[in-house]
Amino acid sequence: MAKTLPKTDVVIVGVGWSGGIIAAELTKKGLNVVGLERGKERKTEDYFMIHDELRYALRYEMMQDLSKETITFRSNEKIRALPMRQYGSFLIGDGLGGAGVHWNGQTYRFLPYDFEIRSKTIEKYGKNKIPANMTIQDWGITYDELEPYYEKFESMAGISGEENPLGGKRSKPYPTPPMKKSPAMQLFVDTTTRMKLNPYMMPSANLSENYTNPDGIARAACQYCGYCERFGCEYGAKADPVVTVIPVANKTGKFEIRTHSNVRRILHKGGKATGVMYTDVTTGEEIIQPADIVVVTSYVFNNVRLLLMSGLGKPYDPSTGTGVIGRNYAYQVIKGSAVGFFEKQQFNSFAGAGALGVSIDDFNGDNFDHSELNFIHGGVIAIGQAGARPIQNNPTPSGTASWGYEFKEKSVHYANRTLSIGAQGSSMAFKHHFLDLDTTYKDVYGDPLLRITFDFEEQDRELAKFLSHRCSQIMKEMGADKVDYLKELGPYEIMTYQSTHNTGGVMMGTTPDTSAVNRYSQLWDADNVFVVGASSFPQNAGYNPTNTVGALAYLAAEGILKYREKGGLLV
Repeated sequence: MAKTLPKTDVVIVGVGWSGGIIAAELTKKGLNVVGLERGKERKTEDYFMIHDELRYALRYEMMQDLSKETITFRSNEKIRALPMRQYGSFLIGDGLGGAGVHWNGQTYRFLPYDFEIRSKTIEKYGKNKIPANMTIQDWGITYDELEPYYEKFESMAGISGEENPLGGKRSKPYPTPPMKKSPAMQLFVDTTTRMKLNPYMMPSANLSENYTNPDGIARAACQYCGYCERFGCEYGAKADPVVTVIPVANKTGKFEIRTHSNVRRILHKGGKATGVMYTDVTTGEEIIQPADIVVVTSYVFNNVRLLLMSGLGKPYDPSTGTGVIGRNYAYQVIKGSAVGFFEKQQFNSFAGAGALGVSIDDFNGDNFDHSELNFIHGGVIAIGQAGARPIQNNPTPSGTASWGYEFKEKSVHYANRTLSIGAQGSSMAFKHHFLDLDTTYKDVYGDPLLRITFDFEEQDRELAKFLSHRCSQIMKEMGADKVDYLKELGPYEIMTYQSTHNTGGVMMGTTPDTSAVNRYSQLWDADNVFVVGASSFPQNAGYNPTNTVGALAYLAAEGILKYREKGGLLV
């Protein structure tokens, strides 16, 4: 029998960026908050002098243990889904701070078009531009309405950057200046400027200089060590929840973090949540934590799975298109890139940072004419210098033998003579792409695994070819002697890493018929439940999601405080 603990004002499920932001904002206002994190405790000291590529980048030290819980995948409903037994296409974080600890730090704002994509596309190109089975929709909130919350996140995190010439209007400049510009990045700037494009420094959560944020949290500048993605930052220079918002919540004395606490059900009665049931993974004991308000801020898959297992919200049915929980799963088209091989120029690619780079948005959103194209939206194109670590980076031109003398010779020759331009394409939602509970496979507790049904569409294939071709044009103009780039996008497969930018399943919108949460991330079906994260994206933009997730978390915190005062569904 489960043990029941004393009630708290708010219980938060998952203490990453969203959970940490909400905990900080609510405890500053005097609310008592319990944060349940199924992973272990983390602190900056854990990463002192540990630049271990094998342990973290290849053996996934900071990721969810797939032997205890994973997801199942199928490309369509006609085939059986199988469990993901080893990491590939995406990486699910685990532990205090969540994926916010091992991210790269690329902190883009979505374009105004992204929030009104359906109405803006129809207005400009007509209804026929959107395929019948494409289920994109407007968010129910505009860029201008979300802009103050973007600014809050960027000020808290100390984002380094410069204004995007093709982006939405900003109320304030970035709190810190852009990062250093390497010779390779300068070559990209010179080339794209000559091509009449609009380069700007990538917005970075790797600090360009020492910074103290509005909460009084001081952090040191980035050292360009090249160990960001899949790693914790030993300097605290990369903004993550453990070094920014969680200390603020802890300082109030109103926040209690319980690690090793795996939440398995939201308990509810009469349209209201009463708390959560979780398992202490160190003892196996089941515990009930009553609360006035439940805030779900775990990863996309876990948000959706927890709602489905708890019986909250109507599950999505792809055969009828009805229901909302699990609907509009989207990913990212991130295979459009060009690799350039230089015979005479050499570059120091081993120094870098996760969000060190230069971007262009000339082919993102609706910044270019789609009238004669067989796709909508686009993606950001960028040259990045994240740090070419020795195990994972061994580029050779196409046609090179994969072993033997030639392979070794060219590996050495091109080690410092290779640059890559990447395109991060948007992902549109389709009726037959969704998340539900697997009918066969279960986790270590006997609960069903989450099942993904997804594949690339003609929209994705056309977009990938378009962006990849643009990348190759820029690389050739930069002077590369040989350029390899994507010619065709094949079927989606779960074994090759692409991005950890999974979105959807608990969509934001204006009505319960077509969305699961309102603009405050408040669940339509239980007004004291708030579900925050990239799970609320109706489709995915051509950018990394974190800045938008952070902005939505600040907006949700505001909504929770309003709900605490007045109750009911917020408008």
